[in-house]
This record gives sequence, structure tokens and C-alpha cells, in this order.
Amino acid sequence: MNDLQKNQSTPDFALLIVTMILLGIGLIMVFSSSAIVSQVQRGDTYYFLKRQAFWAVLGLIGLYMTSRISYWKWKLLSMPIMIMNLILLAAVFIPGLGVRVYGAERWIGIMGVTIQPSEFTKIALIIFVATLLTRKNHSAKNFKSLSIALGALGASCLFILMQPDMGTAIAIAGSVMLVIYVAGMKYSHIFALSCIMIPAGISLVFREDYRRKRLLSFLDPWEDQLESGYQIIQSLYALGPGGLIGTGLGRSRQKFFYLPEPHNDFIFAVIGEELGFIGASLVVILFFIFIWRGIKIAMQSSDMFGSLLATGITSLIGLQAFMNIAVVTASMPVTGINLPLISAGGSSLFFTLSAIGILLNVSKYNHP
Repeated sequence: MNDLQKNQSTPDFALLIVTMILLGIGLIMVFSSSAIVSQVQRGDTYYFLKRQAFWAVLGLIGLYMTSRISYWKWKLLSMPIMIMNLILLAAVFIPGLGVRVYGAERWIGIMGVTIQPSEFTKIALIIFVATLLTRKNHSAKNFKSLSIALGALGASCLFILMQPDMGTAIAIAGSVMLVIYVAGMKYSHIFALSCIMIPAGISLVFREDYRRKRLLSFLDPWEDQLESGYQIIQSLYALGPGGLIGTGLGRSRQKFFYLPEPHNDFIFAVIGEELGFIGASLVVILFFIFIWRGIKIAMQSSDMFGSLLATGITSLIGLQAFMNIAVVTASMPVTGINLPLISAGGSSLFFTLSAIGILLNVSKYNHP
């Protein structure tokens, strides 16, 4: 055990409290937004609440375990984790194992439990890239190291785009690129990558008809109110009546089969409707506090590896929260990104809490 491991302190208490508050808000709002859907579709008003509570318990166990594991040990597991990531991403396309929902193949079904491999990808890539760029004779300024990191990112994103799930691919690419940038990436490399990635992104949007419609509907959702603009319009109809203090917990009207996925991608719209501007602002403030604590952990980390891990995990959760809220408030096109710790989702909640456990472990070795 090195000196840094001996001089550990308590984990970041503020980060833990914010996580627990967001998780609690999520459980309450999942029940409020899904009760009607649960009763009609499943015959059980508490179906989605019980499912969310089950995954929350598993996630808290994951958080506890990862917070107890010295973050240096993830270096030893980075390659096996990366290989496992690619295997799981490929497994969604295996007949009988992959699960298709709404025309997308993003899940693996095992003994009645569905798992979304791309949620594991988020952590796997951050660990792999952080390990690679802190090894001896490797750095973000080294073209060979950068090529390996971008190759792993590209291969993972390619699988995710094939599912298809462009929103998740954007979130993962954004967080990993930020890790590479913090590690010391050259500005010339940033410029070269921008010249490649921006045209590629535009091409991906316009080559698929449904993506092009989403972009155009974002610019003017009322042009196609019943199709491509429907989700954004119903989201705005939910936020509008909320006013300052909301219609009251459990009194949303849009969750009565007007708002698509009220307990998942558009749960923030139900928060705005039932809890008003004050409730929605509280959620936004909590995420800002989370990002602030994560940045502080990254800046005060004992070594570069811990700093890159903290940067990746913080940026990933922060970017997903920003994208989800931006979609719900019609500030960007619909992407299908859920709201971390709040939206209904099994594997998403489990891996998010497990990643936060790693972040808490990094904070135990920080230098003030």
C-alpha cells in the first residue's frame, strides 16, 4: 500500500447527500408519473415504483462496494473491462439474446431481466481511457496513445449507433473527449478531430429520415404537431401549467397518456408540471452542486488517474442531465437521454450509482 492509500479520509459527504436527494426525488416522481401507466399496462399501480426501488437498492449496494475499492485497482481491470464492454455491445445483435423495443436493439435479456450494455460502456470507456493516458510512456499528446483511446471510443460508439442510439453515443463521446482534453490533448489534435467529427455528426443526422425530422421539428414543432413535433409540444404543455409552485404532487394531466414516457425521458416535464418552477429549479441546482463537487474532487485528486476518473464520471452525469433538461424544455432536438438518478431505468440507475461510488472513493484521497 502506497502513502496515498494510507492517508485516506472520509468521502465527499456533500456529493453523497446530493446523490441521495436526487435518488429520493427520482423514486417519488417515478411513482407519481407512472402510476396511471402502470395500472393500465401492467395492472399494478406500483409496478414501476417497485422496479425502480429494486434497482435503487442494487445501485446503492454497487455504490457502497465501489466506494470501498481503492480506485487504483481499476487500472488493473481496465483491459478486461474494455473487452467485456465490446462483447456486451455486440451481444445485443444476437438473436434470442438481444431485446428489441420500439424498433431499437439496445438491451440484453437474461432470465427475465433486461440490461442495457451502453450503460456499462460509459464507465468502461472512462476507466480504459484514464488508465491508458496515465501509463508510463503514454499521454494525450502522444499520437499512438491518442489513436488507441479514440479507437476504443469509435468502436464502442459504432456499436451504439447501430442499435440505434445517437443520444447515448453523443453523451459518451463528449465525456471521453473531455477526459482526453484534461489529460493534455494538443490543440492541433482538437482542431483536426473537430474537422472530422462535426461533418460526420451532421452526416449521421441527415442520412436518417427520423433524425432529420427530429431536428426540423425542434426548430418548429408545431409544423408537424401529431408526428415529429408531438413529444416537444406535449412536454411544453406540461411545463406551462406548472407555473411557480406547480399543480401539486400527483396532479399532472400530461401523464394521462399525453406525454410519451412520462416516467422516463420526459420525467422532468412532470416535475415542472407538478412542482412548478421552484421544484424544477431545485433539481437543476442539485445537479449543479453535483458537478461542482465532482470538479472539486478532480482538481484536488492525489494523482492524474484519479483526476481523469473524476472528470469523466462528473462530465458524463452532468452532460446527460443537461441534454435531458434541454430536450424537455425544447432547447435541443429529442435525443432519448434519460435524467440520471431520477428517470425510471434499471441498468442506468445501477451503473450511475456504481460510478458515483468510484467518484466517492477518489474523494477519500484528495489533498485540500
